[in-house]
Amino acid sequence: MKSIAIVILNWNGLGHLKQFLPSVIANSKVEGFTVDVVVADNGSTDDSVQWLNTLTESIKIICLDKNYGFTGGYNRALKQINSDYYVILNSDVEVNNNWLEPMASFIEQNPNVAACMPKLNSYAAPKYFEYAGAAGGYIDFLGYPFCRGRVLNIVEQDNGQYNEAKEIFWATGACIMVRATDFWSVGAFDEDFFAHMEEIDLCWRLKRSGKSIWCIPNASVLHVGGGTLAVNNPQKAYFNHRNNLLMLLKNLSRQSIVPVMLVRFLLDYASAFSYLITGKPKFTWSVIKAHSYFFGKCFSFVKKRRMFKHPKIKLYPTSILLQFFVFKRKLFSTLPNKGYF
Repeated sequence: MKSIAIVILNWNGLGHLKQFLPSVIANSKVEGFTVDVVVADNGSTDDSVQWLNTLTESIKIICLDKNYGFTGGYNRALKQINSDYYVILNSDVEVNNNWLEPMASFIEQNPNVAACMPKLNSYAAPKYFEYAGAAGGYIDFLGYPFCRGRVLNIVEQDNGQYNEAKEIFWATGACIMVRATDFWSVGAFDEDFFAHMEEIDLCWRLKRSGKSIWCIPNASVLHVGGGTLAVNNPQKAYFNHRNNLLMLLKNLSRQSIVPVMLVRFLLDYASAFSYLITGKPKFTWSVIKAHSYFFGKCFSFVKKRRMFKHPKIKLYPTSILLQFFVFKRKLFSTLPNKGYF
């Protein structure tokens, strides 16, 4: 019998654990699989561990000695778990009684699928998709991510328009089911990322290894989002700018890396200037810090390129910024297909 470990990383998230962990415990049985719920505590200083210890008959607990971030926390926790499949699940996700079975059946029946995700809807507004993953993620040739159901900051109402199972480019780290052997074969999460965009980097490496990533909308969950850093937080902007550049340096093909990186530098500097003239100097500083970190790390990331094969992975061949701001195409369904979706 195959095994699934649902692993929730917690850092000072007692409120989310009390609100959402009971739904995970109650709704995570799948016929033909053994399922364990594991909470890995990332060095919390609140009462999370004390409360979790009252649930030891229902869950397993892994205690880490400090906050290693999303990437380091999960890597250390997953090394201690022997399972065929991992479900990496945020602590601010509410699940129903049919959230896990469609994903488990699909990935088990399709050996070339390394990872899959459910459809994410907003906990605050369930009729709408949730920003962090919606109905599956893609990335354009300049490295800007977008989703079925969310383009930049525009989130669509879910009217069933993306209810078919679909191969995607990346699955959200808020809820991703990944084959354990594939996770470790491509090097697990990159701990230099700490948090943000680490799942896109992981999925890019999985695709470079010849595997595919899917969204299975028959499975759906509700996600609060922004539980660690809000969308309008300068620190989030720092991680996103920094990690996006590192991800591109690490994964782009040799032919495209120089022109793409040059364009991205210009766009980032334009973004920093825009923040400055609109009265957001902290965000300008976030971009500057992100670039400073990137240039300090770029040589070590060039070495990481050599760790993996670099087949040409197809990215969305037009700019999502151009489509959004110039052509005013702000819904996924209005984007030109280009034979990509």
